[in-house]
Parts: sequence; structure tokens; C-alpha cells
Amino acid sequence: MKPLVLNLLALPKAVPEVRHAVREHMAFPCPEVQLCVSELLTNVINHVGEGTPVTVRLVPGQDGRTRVEVTDPDPHAWLIARCPAEDDETGRGLLLLDAIARRWGVWLTPAGKTVWCEVLGTP
Repeated sequence: MKPLVLNLLALPKAVPEVRHAVREHMAFPCPEVQLCVSELLTNVINHVGEGTPVTVRLVPGQDGRTRVEVTDPDPHAWLIARCPAEDDETGRGLLLLDAIARRWGVWLTPAGKTVWCEVLGTP
């Protein structure tokens, strides 16, 4: 698999479009990769703001892993896994990411941050 780089605005309509682009790029079912991309992009929309310019990257890794990266211009990392109540409609994104990804983290730079994760997802 070649790397995929998408530069876009973080808008709600972009989430299914990016999931579709990921599926087409990988050319095989990849629900874990698609879920991670969706969650990371949705976090930008909800916590940095709609219309934020982002870069989404998929990079093939070792041992059948795919690295998912979402970069935004906000230099703050407020990535805290919550314990949502049963009736809460939000707050589960990082819990899902933590459950699916082999590992994940954040790179901070003066120009912004990149939230990344590695999941199984290379044929």
C-alpha cells in the first residue's frame, strides 16, 4: 500500500467522504482504520472547530499495521479519555481508539498537533 495524504477542511460531511476514500485506497475491508479516521476527524470538528484545515495520512507500517495520522493547526492537546455515563451521546471516541489501536499518541509542534494511531489493516 502506498501512503495516502488528504488535505481537507474538518466538516461533518467530510467524515463519510474520508472513510470512503480510505476504503477505496486500501482496496479491501478496513473497518478499524475507517473507524480511527472517523474518530480522529470528528474530534477535530468537535474540539478545534468546523472548517479547521486538516491533513489525514495513512502510512503502511510494519507487521501488517497501518498508521493513521490527523494533523490540525491547534497546538493544544486536550486528549483525555472520559468515562461517559450510559446516556451520554459523546465522550467515547478516545475509548474506541484505545480499544482498537495497538498504540496511539500525539505529536505537538508550534504549528499544531498530529494525533496518530497504529492499527492492523494491511493485507
